[in-house]
Amino acid sequence: MDKRYDVLVVGELNVDLILNGIQGFPSVGKEIIANDMALALGSSSAIFASNISTLGSSVNFLGMIGRDSFGELVLSALRERGVHTDDILYADKSRTGCTVVLSYLDDRANVTFPGAMEELSVEDVDDEMLDSTRHLHISSIFLQRRLKDGLLSLLRRAKAKGLTVSIDPQWDPAEKWDVDLRDLLTCVDLFLPNAEELMAMTGAATTDAAVKEIRGHDTIVVVKQGNAGAALYGKDMEIVQQAFSHTAVVDTVGAGDSFNAGFIHYYLQGRPFADCLRMGCLAGAVNTTSKGGTAAFSTLEDFQQAANFLFNNTLQDVAQG
Repeated sequence: MDKRYDVLVVGELNVDLILNGIQGFPSVGKEIIANDMALALGSSSAIFASNISTLGSSVNFLGMIGRDSFGELVLSALRERGVHTDDILYADKSRTGCTVVLSYLDDRANVTFPGAMEELSVEDVDDEMLDSTRHLHISSIFLQRRLKDGLLSLLRRAKAKGLTVSIDPQWDPAEKWDVDLRDLLTCVDLFLPNAEELMAMTGAATTDAAVKEIRGHDTIVVVKQGNAGAALYGKDMEIVQQAFSHTAVVDTVGAGDSFNAGFIHYYLQGRPFADCLRMGCLAGAVNTTSKGGTAAFSTLEDFQQAANFLFNNTLQDVAQG
């Protein structure tokens, strides 16, 4: 069957209510002021899908929303960026999820109402979806309980059909980390946690120790480290990429998801891993120049202009190192 899409994203959908310009952290029973706010497309999966589509990959999305205004915002935002949304499902009773983001310049705190995202399951992924794509990307597995319960079977189906697979686990709000990581990695080509998530999933005290726990699989492990850049580990390979630092940071919402978009966009083109890592860091940095996870990727031209203006860096430069 013809591979109509470069990427199938199976994941959570929600809006982000982002509060910026906050001084201090709120205490129970007290109130503080945010100097700005934005309501935008949220969720790791949707931000990734939107931004990798802007970069030029063709994307299909399977997720679940409620029949409400937040769900319509999600659909509209994805369609605007060229993401195929016909396979997005409506929950019968649940509302579309929402994350309230307390955004600070260097980090953020999130409170999420999962809503419909908890109802998506592996049974919703049919063979036609897998047959029509080259690559499967899944994020936020701990927010999607039904999907997580059948995740290994879905990954095995995808691999049996010749797809490459990437997972960004994201944080576990319950901090149980109840997946068999070693089994999972047997079916994953790219594992994309941040350093804190990797240490929590392995029980290791340092990033180096965590990498040693899982190194040796065929899986490429890419560890995102915020303003310290990122590192890539394979069986006999280690690549470190410094971050693209700048002083125009608006917020960091979606920076890791944008990293994933840049990295996987180049990965699917068959680029060397060093180029993929560099492109990921560039995409993550450009993301931080606008509010929310997708505003900096409104068009490919806007992305390229921001990369060139801030870092004197074009997409051609990425390939040249």
